Amino acid sequence: MLVLDLTVFHRNAHTIKFREAVGWSIFWISLAAIFAVIVYFWHGKATALDFVTGYLIEESLSVDNLFVFLLMFSYFRVPAQYQHEVLFWGIIGAVMMRASLIAMGVTLIHRFEWVIYAFGAVLIYSGIQMAIQKGKRIRPETNPVLKLCRKLMPITEDHEGGRFLVKRQGRHFATPLLIVLVMVETTDLVFAVDSIPAVLAITRDAFIAYSSNILAVLGLRALYFALAGAMTAFHYLHYGLSSILVFVGTKMILSAWDIQISTGMALAVVAGILALSVIASLIRPKPSEQ
Repeated sequence: MLVLDLTVFHRNAHTIKFREAVGWSIFWISLAAIFAVIVYFWHGKATALDFVTGYLIEESLSVDNLFVFLLMFSYFRVPAQYQHEVLFWGIIGAVMMRASLIAMGVTLIHRFEWVIYAFGAVLIYSGIQMAIQKGKRIRPETNPVLKLCRKLMPITEDHEGGRFLVKRQGRHFATPLLIVLVMVETTDLVFAVDSIPAVLAITRDAFIAYSSNILAVLGLRALYFALAGAMTAFHYLHYGLSSILVFVGTKMILSAWDIQISTGMALAVVAGILALSVIASLIRPKPSEQ
């Protein structure tokens, strides 16, 4: 699907309109739903519930990525027609990186029981930090990755027709698109520190953890273009995501003490938190939007 996406459906760079983005979002969500049905008949109800819960957690946590993408595209003034390709290659990197991170996480949990406490503590800490830092302004110009890129390679002023690298007078120059791509990848690595332990709090099955994670990530580009104009409206979603991290972190630590929270209950809690945060954002919008 990724190959078809780049070589057929989006072969020519163009601006992704809202209607097209919604259509692709529905497609990727439907694909995940079909996969969940396959898992149900293949591995049973319990495993299918693990998949759906993992998918919902990853999809909700990915929303935080969207805010960062929006900020980076604005900071580097990336034309709308090039944003899809940057996100496409960012997703390719995420697919490979998360495979290794999930395999590593599952191996560590099976070999060292204390890792469960460490992962749970990371999730709880991240959730609290997310709530505390609500409204804190992110400044791309202070990002150490951006500073390092500027030291390692000269950067062109314009986007050079959507290319990542150009050669001038025997020297290679990075375009702003390459810098954005590097920052997208490093941002995904940072978010994976939360999302990988979160899905491992639901299931230790590497196949379910990876497939739920990746199916959520695959639809991230379409979701970005569908929600780009409305993301700031869901201002309580940040607190919802922080609550989900604290919840799944607590669930992971309790599981080490043989206190189990069923997957069905976890799914209901996660879905309920998301629904409440979205409804609260709509009922009580920001003062500037009133």
